[in-house]
Order: sequence, then C-alpha cells, then structure tokens
Amino acid sequence: MNVLAVESSGMVAAVALAREGKLVGEYYLDHERTHSQHLMPLIDQLLYGVGIKLSDIDVFAASKGPGSFTGLRIGIATVKGLAQAVDKPVLGVATLDGLAYNLISREGLICPIMDARREQVYTSIYRSKGDLQRLDDYMAIPVVELIQKLKTYDEPVMFNGDGVAVYWDIIKAELGDKALMAPINLLTQRASSIACIALERFKSGDAQNYTELLPFYLRKSQAEQKFAKKG
Repeated sequence: MNVLAVESSGMVAAVALAREGKLVGEYYLDHERTHSQHLMPLIDQLLYGVGIKLSDIDVFAASKGPGSFTGLRIGIATVKGLAQAVDKPVLGVATLDGLAYNLISREGLICPIMDARREQVYTSIYRSKGDLQRLDDYMAIPVVELIQKLKTYDEPVMFNGDGVAVYWDIIKAELGDKALMAPINLLTQRASSIACIALERFKSGDAQNYTELLPFYLRKSQAEQKFAKKG
C-alpha cells in the first residue's frame, strides 16, 4: 500500500512516500522559488528514487490547511490532478495535525503554532501518549489568548510550527520553563507526517474522490475580508 503525500501549506515544499507503516522517502525544500515550480519535480524525483510509477500509488494525500492560501491551492490542485490521472482516491490532512504528528514520539502536551499575521496564530492543543489526541478546536486566535489557554495546563508544552520563530519571546516570557521548543528538524511541516496520518486513515477505510478534496482555511483571505467589509 503506497501513499504519496504533498505538504505546501507554508514556506516548505515537501513530498513523501509511506508504505505499510514505514517512511520510504521524503524530499523537503525551503527555498524562495514557488511551490508550483517545486512540487512536480520533487514528486518525479521521489518516484524515480524508489522505483515506482504514479499508477502504483494507492492514495494521494495533501496537507489541506490552515496555511498559505496560495500554497494550499497549489498543493491540493497537484494532488487532485495526479489522482484524477490514475483514478485513485485522495485524503486531506489538517496541517496542524501533521505538525503535531512530528512530535508523536514525545509524551505530553504539543502545541503547533502557525503565524496567521496580525499577532494571531493558527493552532490547536494535543496530547501524545504514543498516539495523538486533539484537546481543542482548530483555532485562529491571538497568541496572547492561546497563552492564557495553556496556562490552565499545569505541565510543560512543546511548540513547533513557523509561529515559534515569530512569537517565542512572548511565549517564553509568559510560560517560562513550561514552554519547550521542538528540535529544529521537527519545527516545520513535514510531508512524511501527512503521509503517515493518511496511511493510517486509509487502512481504516477512509478516502475521498478527488473532487471532494478542498482547502481548510479557518478564516477568509485578506481580499475576501476587504470585500465583505465593502459589501
């Protein structure tokens, strides 16, 4: 059973292949070129490297958001096009779930934070005990509000996501030693986490037609917000 996953919700462009409970390969780039330039060459390299054809993929997976509106559209369009070409199902995985999965080997609280601008973050709160349990909704909230939520937990919490670089000073000042930063290799989105989550779900019978795969934005784009105000 082969799962090909794409992660394009932030600055990173990444693709990964998982098979029967193990990661077979992953390509990861954090570069100024756009995802539309990166993704297909990365997919071609990955398939060539592991010696399989596109038709050998059983399910295609995409990080569905929240995140960059443009990046999500590119990644999802890529996955839908590939799935349609070989008539295979797809799965969308919440980006925050993928970030939390990066830290699944750690026991305790996990809090992925993605910079949503204007001093807000996309986030949720998870507990890991060998598996992953989400304790709160997917949220787009001010970072100070998230900190107040986390103060109600009397235990350390590990953070990852691109919001760490932006908001670490205020988080550390408010939470002190309870605030832990993830190792650098687990800080950002990984296609391997999307692939592993999708593989587990697909084995449980979860799958979609490519036409059903949609981005999960959490909030409207700035252009949509401006239009709504004018209306």
